[in-house]
Amino acid sequence: MRRGGTIARQALLVRVGRRSGDSRRAVTATRAEVIYKGPEIGRSRRGTVRTGIPAVPPTVPAAPLALPGPAVAEAPAHVSLLPGEHTMARRARFALVNACTLASLGLGLLAIFLAMQGEVRYAAGCLVACVAFDGLDGALARRLGVASPFGAQMDSLADMCSFGLAAPVVVYASLAHTVPTPAAAVACMLVAGCAAIRLARFNVSPKDGKFFSGVPTTMAAAVLAVTVLIDLPLPGLVVLGGVALLAFAMVSGFPYAKLARLVKLPPWVWLLPVVGALVDPRVTFVMVVGAYLLSGPVVWARARRA
Repeated sequence: MRRGGTIARQALLVRVGRRSGDSRRAVTATRAEVIYKGPEIGRSRRGTVRTGIPAVPPTVPAAPLALPGPAVAEAPAHVSLLPGEHTMARRARFALVNACTLASLGLGLLAIFLAMQGEVRYAAGCLVACVAFDGLDGALARRLGVASPFGAQMDSLADMCSFGLAAPVVVYASLAHTVPTPAAAVACMLVAGCAAIRLARFNVSPKDGKFFSGVPTTMAAAVLAVTVLIDLPLPGLVVLGGVALLAFAMVSGFPYAKLARLVKLPPWVWLLPVVGALVDPRVTFVMVVGAYLLSGPVVWARARRA
């Protein structure tokens, strides 16, 4: 019995070993199948693994990724400085308008040169001519139909050179011997900085057909030029305070009427400064400038009340 039991026990162990070996081989095959076929998605009724990815043999190398080639730079598109039809007549009108802008720029440089040589009044006269050419180029551009973004940027750069730099230099030369030099330098640098801020703000702000936001740089330069040209009999510190006030007025948010709106005023309003200029032009000039500077806060206060 012991011998028979031993033989039976050995046969049973052989069968169990075979079954366990088969199960191990099946599990190994299943794992390999999962590895080859990708992540498991689900199982069928029979227990086989289903995947949405086709089987890829491990011996097949993966296709190399295509690297992007160097970016080909496209040629920049040609920007036309003159919008519209490019006829010979329109080009001539466009050149005439820009010549006026360049004339204003050249006169501003001439004013600097004259101020450096001590010819302050001639330099102030050049600034007045700059103001005239600055108004002329805009009027011609609208009248001749050649207004363009290029012309607007050109006019802004010329204004900065003529009114933001030349005007303070002329004022500094006129105040050199009447006020302390550091004070004159600070006031003139204040005019230059406020002019730059005023021009940049004007370029990016929506345009109003009736009012300016702050005193325009052209008008501020005209006031400074006429102040030097007529040689106001005022103490140097008073003139210096007026220069600083004019600089702050350029960057203020007060509404100042444009020339087209001022022309529509009643005739008797224009008659007063004409009569005053015949009596005393210097006092009349100071009163007109003071009234214009005061008009901005008055209009702003009335608008706030309304």
